Amino acid sequence: MIDLANIVAIDVHTHAEVSCRQPHDNYRPEFDEAFAKFFKSSHRPTIQETCDYYRTLKMAFVMFTIDAEFELGRKRIPNEEVAEEAMKNSDVMIPFASIDPHKGRMGAREAKRLIDDFGVKGFKFHPTVQGFYPNDKMAYHLYEVIAGAGLPMLFHSGHSGFGSGVRGGGGLRLEYSNPIHLDDVAIDFPDVPIIIAHPSWPWQDEALSVAMHKPNVYIDLSGWSPKYFPPQLVQYANTQLKNRMLFGTDFPLITPERWLKDFESAGFKEEVKSLILKENAITLLKLK
Repeated sequence: MIDLANIVAIDVHTHAEVSCRQPHDNYRPEFDEAFAKFFKSSHRPTIQETCDYYRTLKMAFVMFTIDAEFELGRKRIPNEEVAEEAMKNSDVMIPFASIDPHKGRMGAREAKRLIDDFGVKGFKFHPTVQGFYPNDKMAYHLYEVIAGAGLPMLFHSGHSGFGSGVRGGGGLRLEYSNPIHLDDVAIDFPDVPIIIAHPSWPWQDEALSVAMHKPNVYIDLSGWSPKYFPPQLVQYANTQLKNRMLFGTDFPLITPERWLKDFESAGFKEEVKSLILKENAITLLKLK
């Protein structure tokens, strides 16, 4: 169990980048090369290394992989591996799962099994690399299982470092990740917490509008250093949306130390910092 009194923050956005159970699938190495160039890093820690690292920081974190087998043709890291590592490190790690929406009813069956047998606490979607619009009814078989369990859904939004610089962007469409498509999802699943991941450049205003209009929509602040946040994002985090903004890094692409250092001088009010760093995530994830 996470000792909520003694952790300083909950990072709601970290990636499992390495499997210790299967070799890395190097099916399209141009993606890996462009990814490392875009983020100026190629180090991929294991799940256990990440747990040990966050433990030293007195932080808890949400972790997931991304299942994009349909669009990328790359074998995923097993959701079961993420969940089982979380069971062994339950003082710091919260497992989310990722299932390609193209798997339809089979994907919905997998989601139910992961919830019932492995205790996953939410689901991650990446519309650009999974190749779908979030409001495509194809994905609703999966959403319905998640909604039935009362779990959150986290969606990548905005630009993607994955595919950046690859010829033709690797065939990946940025428009899938415009957060306006989540407006329909928030209407159709009004009791499901929906997290819009990242400052949603170039659609930041769309993200803020959806979150302002739909009370089940949150925004995580991962993927960028806070010193580069758009001013309107900081403005709404300090005011109307202060209870629905979440600390996230995108680790290992950005470290918590780097993010927190820049957060201190990014214009956030003192009274909202604890909400963003910990309290909002405790409420969202039902940790107490």
